[in-house]
Amino acid sequence: MNLTDFAELLVTKITSSPELVKVKEFDSEEEVILEILVSEKDMGRVIGKSGKMIKALRTIIQAKAYNDGIKKIKINISSF
Repeated sequence: MNLTDFAELLVTKITSSPELVKVKEFDSEEEVILEILVSEKDMGRVIGKSGKMIKALRTIIQAKAYNDGIKKIKINISSF
């Protein structure tokens, strides 16, 4: 499973509208940028209380990236 599919799987499990979750991967010379888009009403679920959920998501995705041989990854989460 690649990094994009993994991130999408994680985020869709915690949102109330999983069909609206979109994950895009951009490769640059220095790092990989992962952009996760969720609906505005799901933003609170993704962030979690005091940011604990987003912190956990970032940690898990970074661990997967490291196991896949990606040294630098930047994760952006936004709503539409």
